[in-house]
Amino acid sequence: MKFILLVILTALISAATELVFPWWMIALVPFALGAAVNLNGGASFLAGFLGIAIFWCLATLAKDIPNEHILSQRMAILFNLSNYNLLIFVVSFVGGLVGGISAWAGSLVRKQY
Repeated sequence: MKFILLVILTALISAATELVFPWWMIALVPFALGAAVNLNGGASFLAGFLGIAIFWCLATLAKDIPNEHILSQRMAILFNLSNYNLLIFVVSFVGGLVGGISAWAGSLVRKQY
């Protein structure tokens, strides 16, 4: 139950902070939540990864669908990717890695102190 709650809170709080603060808040939110919630390192990493990956995927799609994928198609060509869906996957994966490592670091800080 704590795991699902951590995934949802990570996605929602990150979405709220992205409205005001820069993109790197996706590292601070999972860190704080990973330190606050008592989960082991692997579960914290996975919760941070899923929370940020889901948030970035939905945020990318929310910007991409209204403009009919024009920018993402051009960015996919620039990065030599086969289609824009792969670009959305890569963006979500990179964001997920940042969130996962951050949540893992937060859980390690909790165990240290």
